[in-house]
Amino acid sequence: MKKWISKFFLVLLMVSCAKVPISGRRQMNWHSEQELIQMSKQQYDAFLASSEVINYGSQLEMLKRVGGKIADAAEAFLTKTKAAGRLQGFNWEFNLVRNDQLNAWCMPGGKICFYTGILSVTQDETGLAVVMGHEIAHAIARHGNERMSKSGLVNVGAQVLDVATNQQSESARTLLLNAYGVGTTVGYVLPFSRMHESEADMMGLVFMQLAGYEASKAIDFWKRMGEKGVNGPAFLSTHPTDESRVKKIKSFIQSDNFWVHTH
Repeated sequence: MKKWISKFFLVLLMVSCAKVPISGRRQMNWHSEQELIQMSKQQYDAFLASSEVINYGSQLEMLKRVGGKIADAAEAFLTKTKAAGRLQGFNWEFNLVRNDQLNAWCMPGGKICFYTGILSVTQDETGLAVVMGHEIAHAIARHGNERMSKSGLVNVGAQVLDVATNQQSESARTLLLNAYGVGTTVGYVLPFSRMHESEADMMGLVFMQLAGYEASKAIDFWKRMGEKGVNGPAFLSTHPTDESRVKKIKSFIQSDNFWVHTH
């Protein structure tokens, strides 16, 4: 048991010295970013091959225009702040897929996809820039790598707990293991994901402002999203509530940190 616990605490100490741009938060990335980028490219292409991809039209042109402008602004920012190494292996792709869901997502390496459904909420180029900045921020912050790393840590913790309780009754072990699952999901994994969302909001606001879009318009976008309704209680969601999001966005835009990074 001591051997397992020692391994667990060694894993806890395996924290990368890298800092996320703008937020300055230290993050844990155990996986090779280049390997993740290669795998993401394969998954991204497979998804597009099985989806109805929009290949022409004003909506696609706007998507690519906004994506290009914000990606260029983000790259210039990272070069200026000596963090351009985060872009190694990146090849930006911006695709639009016919789907009624209010959704957009990214994969490592700059593979970004928007669903047509969310365009009814973005409404115009600036609204689209809010979401685009957010997704580009996820890629640059390497949130995909970090989530995979955190998932691995939770699995190691479960193994440690399994060994540590192997002398107890089956009912006691089951209770403890179940409690660990709930505790890590609600108390650790989900809040961590909400933190990623808030961090991507903050970085995205800086990137869109640097690209020439008015970051304060993000407030209008998230209010429109709020009108669509929020599913489930905030503590069981991987995304912050829209009301909470608007408050944080207002606070960040008025902060010295935003001013410093956009001037």
